[in-house]
Amino acid sequence: EVQLQASGGGLVQAGGSLILSCAASGFTFNDKAIGWFRQAPGKKREGVSCIRFSDGSTYYADAVKGCFTISTDSAKNTVYLQMNSLKPEDAAVYYCAGSVNFLRILQWGVWTEAAYDYWGQGTLVTVSS
Repeated sequence: EVQLQASGGGLVQAGGSLILSCAASGFTFNDKAIGWFRQAPGKKREGVSCIRFSDGSTYYADAVKGCFTISTDSAKNTVYLQMNSLKPEDAAVYYCAGSVNFLRILQWGVWTEAAYDYWGQGTLVTVSS
């Protein structure tokens, strides 16, 4: 059984940093990918970042480029999202999602939720101004 466990959310002041973790079990990395999505109250869920394990390719939404960094520790089956210079508009529930088919991600779009097979439960990030 595949499980994705997102953690690391919390309350941070604007300009601060947080590191989110996505621990995967039953999900061998190989040529797969993990993406981070977020959903703010009253808004649609949106893609934030994605990493392909086979070659380390990374993808970022325009809204977070230069501030967020995605990385992976394959030995720990964990993906991290380093979030710097946080803004109030970054406040949301952050979800990690796993895809077993990166080609599908390329074909359907890296921010297409249907391209991902497994979803974690979400971790709340609150940014105070």
